[in-house]
Amino acid sequence: MVFSPNISRDFKEEFQNHLLVKISDCIHKYLGMPTHFGRSKEQEFHFIMERIWKKLKGWKEKCLSFEGRGVLIKAVAQAIPTYYMSCFMLPKGLCTRIEKAICSFWWGTTDTKKKMHWVSKEKLFRSKHSGGLGFKTLRDFNLAMLAKQVWRFHTNHNSLIAKCFKAKYFSHTDILRAKVGNNPNYAWRSIQNVIGLSLKVAVGGLVMEV
Repeated sequence: MVFSPNISRDFKEEFQNHLLVKISDCIHKYLGMPTHFGRSKEQEFHFIMERIWKKLKGWKEKCLSFEGRGVLIKAVAQAIPTYYMSCFMLPKGLCTRIEKAICSFWWGTTDTKKKMHWVSKEKLFRSKHSGGLGFKTLRDFNLAMLAKQVWRFHTNHNSLIAKCFKAKYFSHTDILRAKVGNNPNYAWRSIQNVIGLSLKVAVGGLVMEV
């Protein structure tokens, strides 16, 4: 458990005696997720880029076909950020750097040899139906993952996470009409980026049903 500085020591100890949970001054990560954010969000999420770069660097030394590179990009490199994208809005700069690293790997660029990029990044990240390779545009995928969380809050009011967010940020309304509020955490600020988008989808769904 982590308490705010305003909580007295006696109350902390009483709480701990009831729940038998260790008290900590600060937890930097929980289930792999950062719990505290400074001004530079890109620095806070830099570890994601490092994980992806280690994977790509290991693969670059192997002679892989384009088909093999495509499978590894979709199954591993683009899958690594998914867990974090479901809770937080990743910085645009970080998404751009990950996409550039993916493009370099796709064209066979290594630390010692650069290869020509014969097609623009925008074409690679188009859907296959539009003539691309089906790689995910990370910013758009991030918005979709957060919108999915908003929809879960809207349809599953009894989940623990929905109850916690409702009690703190929108106790007198529903998730689709919630405001940012005072002193929000970064998870809530991330969700606020897609509430308007989710409302449009919800309204569109009602229109379709009618």
